[in-house]
Amino acid sequence: MLKLFLAELRRSWIISIRYPLQSIGRIFVFTSIFYGLFLSSRYVSGDAFQLGDRLDSIVIGYVLWTLTSFILASLAGELQIEAQTGTLEQLFLSRYGATKVFLMRMLADLSLQIVQIFGILVIIMILTGSRLNFPPTLLFPFVTVVLGANGFAFALGSLSLIFKRLQELLGLTQFPLLFLLTIPTENWTGSARILAAFLPMTPGAELLRDLMARGESLNLTKLLIAFINGAVYFAVGLWIFRQAEGKAKQQGILRGY
Repeated sequence: MLKLFLAELRRSWIISIRYPLQSIGRIFVFTSIFYGLFLSSRYVSGDAFQLGDRLDSIVIGYVLWTLTSFILASLAGELQIEAQTGTLEQLFLSRYGATKVFLMRMLADLSLQIVQIFGILVIIMILTGSRLNFPPTLLFPFVTVVLGANGFAFALGSLSLIFKRLQELLGLTQFPLLFLLTIPTENWTGSARILAAFLPMTPGAELLRDLMARGESLNLTKLLIAFINGAVYFAVGLWIFRQAEGKAKQQGILRGY
């Protein structure tokens, strides 16, 4: 598995240096979108524009949404590229299996996407004056968000495998994900609080807001809930992808690409 990961990492690196404008364009577009919204809000509010730590929370949610968008588009995009080049069937027949290949590819892509995300975060902080904390413990809730996002990516990838075209559906998922990653669930009480534990990636996003925006210490109970949440969505996504893989092989869909 390590050999496969290193091979996919080398592949991702080669692609990134051959097409640098894609990475630069991503950073510019996503930074511009947020800054445009920030300037519009400040203009509407006038002198009363004071967000405090709410701005930090919004920045965290937006950056997580950006990373999630990258992850979701990654697998579906890879499936379509492999299909267009005529190598998709070979991946499914490889000794590693398609699931392991795409999992390692997504992890390799993630290592490069994190660099882009950090660049977006730094630029937004400079432009808006946001001040975030970066304790080492933020790695744990960050992993839970990545798990949930990869689970969704495998689920959407399974649809791309069966139905081939998925651009419209990917676009429709962006706004619900933005809602899930920015909604202040820490203010919810009662049954709504229980519901928040079941929403995808939401517990991990809440923990990151606590750590980075408010400077709170890591809550182990919340962390356990976030890990269970991320692991469940990741496992469900993998299961759906494997079911779609079996259906594609059984119906000969791969040959139709």
